[in-house]
Amino acid sequence: MDAVKKDTEERMEKALASLERDFGKLRTGRASTSLVDGLKVDYYGTPTPVGQIASVATPDSRTITIQPWDKGSFALVEKAILKSDLGLTPVNDGKIIRIGIPPLTEERRKDLVKVARKYGEEAKVALRNIRRDANETLKKLEKDKSKGYSEDEGKKAQEAVQKLTDGYVAKVDQKCQAKEKEIMEL
Repeated sequence: MDAVKKDTEERMEKALASLERDFGKLRTGRASTSLVDGLKVDYYGTPTPVGQIASVATPDSRTITIQPWDKGSFALVEKAILKSDLGLTPVNDGKIIRIGIPPLTEERRKDLVKVARKYGEEAKVALRNIRRDANETLKKLEKDKSKGYSEDEGKKAQEAVQKLTDGYVAKVDQKCQAKEKEIMEL
């Protein structure tokens, strides 16, 4: 039963990490290298992440710079940025690609808040699915008489899983509120 609780906690931690990755891809008014993390460049016929063919940096809060190591990949990186759904325009000066992050409009901020809430809700659904799996495993252990677990132990373990779930749901809510605040901040 302890192994089930430990596994459940690990899976919930991964769900929280996934939420943070999703939030990292959300464009706020600030420049962040995580905006281009998911960007793939068709490099010699292979979709390659930008971070593997260039150095990505944020010199200030409104600019992302991408400096490809191979001079031939400048056009490829530019094309990938333009084709992406980021809505950003790269400026290439031959040595470095700069991406200016424009301030968000009020309408765009509200749309991003909706997306952030959707990510939060998906994380909560994942947590509930993990709880359901853990409870099913605990019930199987309880029914398997050879393991020697009593009904009381099973109930206590299920209560512990529920407390764990409640704690992670609260963490998801906190992260969502923080992200909404960050998005709406001018």
